[in-house]
Amino acid sequence: MPGPVFLAGGRVSLRPIEEADLDFLHEHINDARVWRSLAESLPRNRDQEREWFEAVVCDDESVHLLVTADSTPLGTVGLDPVDWADGSAELGYWVAPDHQGQGYGTEAVELVVGYAFDQLGLRRLSARVMAFNEPSVRLLERVGFVREGTRRETAFVDGEYHDTYWYGLLEAEWRDRD
Repeated sequence: MPGPVFLAGGRVSLRPIEEADLDFLHEHINDARVWRSLAESLPRNRDQEREWFEAVVCDDESVHLLVTADSTPLGTVGLDPVDWADGSAELGYWVAPDHQGQGYGTEAVELVVGYAFDQLGLRRLSARVMAFNEPSVRLLERVGFVREGTRRETAFVDGEYHDTYWYGLLEAEWRDRD
């Protein structure tokens, strides 16, 4: 039984990640089409996925939500860690390969960004993306994030080093968007 909806959009809903979601998470974090874009090159077994759930999802310093459409899990979106003193957090997300390219990630990110600024009172969000992940670059820029810099050769994926782009979004920019 899925958990309660925390944030609802037009096509997606975001709900807390529950222990019952671990099979979905475990399957997709080990899918090369997901882990490559996250530069997570080590496999994760069920016990490691449970440890991640207990240590990260269940802590008080982050927000991790399951992206769903009609109760079907699609991916995750979150803010981790939330720095309450600075009013900032880092955005992270992924969408299962069968559901990519359909606008689900963009809607989920927009919901979380609005939540971060409207409900949590944050003033700044950051995000990082592998330079080769053009769909994610387009998503961030469509939502209003601005590329702030490049960390060169930060991740070893598929036999070569790749750059990571860093993005930022200020609350004022979010509010002033067209």
